[in-house]
Amino acid sequence: MSDQALAPELVRRYLAALRVTQQEPALGALRELVAAHLTRVPFENISKLYNRKRHGLTGLPSIHLYLEGIERYHFGGTCYSNNFYFYSLLVSLGYDAKLCAADMSVPDGHAVCMATVDGHEYLMDAGYAAPFLSPMPRDLATDYVVELGRDRYVLRPQDANGHSRLEMYRDGQRKHGYVAKPAPRRIEEFGRVIAGSFKPNATFLNSLLLTRFYSNRGVMIHNWTLVESQGSESIVRSLASCEQLAAAVEKHFDMPRAMVAEVVNELGDLQDSWT
Repeated sequence: MSDQALAPELVRRYLAALRVTQQEPALGALRELVAAHLTRVPFENISKLYNRKRHGLTGLPSIHLYLEGIERYHFGGTCYSNNFYFYSLLVSLGYDAKLCAADMSVPDGHAVCMATVDGHEYLMDAGYAAPFLSPMPRDLATDYVVELGRDRYVLRPQDANGHSRLEMYRDGQRKHGYVAKPAPRRIEEFGRVIAGSFKPNATFLNSLLLTRFYSNRGVMIHNWTLVESQGSESIVRSLASCEQLAAAVEKHFDMPRAMVAEVVNELGDLQDSWT
């Protein structure tokens, strides 16, 4: 993997998958790209489990495998693939963009994108399973808040080091978060963390998390729970079997039920993805 721009034919293919047309870099065009990526490319780890099982994949999928997953199976990815390839697309379209690291429970445990348009820097995260459908400004004087259903995300103004703290609250209780750092990073610098995400005890080899967002609603499958949110309301349902789980993924994410069942049936006890 490298941080080079994508070949023109891959840019066209990527934009077709997002169902957007190529435009000159501008804030309006960036907003359209972010919204398209968040609504067309889910956060999900079914593809991670499937590609590991079928192809022995223990790193990022190639851009070809990533786009094929979107096109044929309605796959997406987790933070490294979603944010790295979105960053690569932005660079290819002429944006002043960079891939950046964010600290979670471990330093550099997460990757995000940042881009500068008209002198203002924005944070974008297509890999946090969150409804960040618009670029989030980093030059904040007050908190920037995104809410959907029972979840609330708060982006704080930059600290003295220029870092941006994001906090996630669920049902009023702080659940998760990260600190995004503006220094540009290469994807190779995440090699250790990515390799660790394929270790036997890794979170996304021992849990399920899928999210899909629309303009004012979203759906999430977290292990045995289905959550449908609209506005400020969330409806939570339990899934009682692997068959129900695979059927729910097929219904809400359009992924082939047989492919989902193939990996779901091999999972043991499932972890909380946010711990």
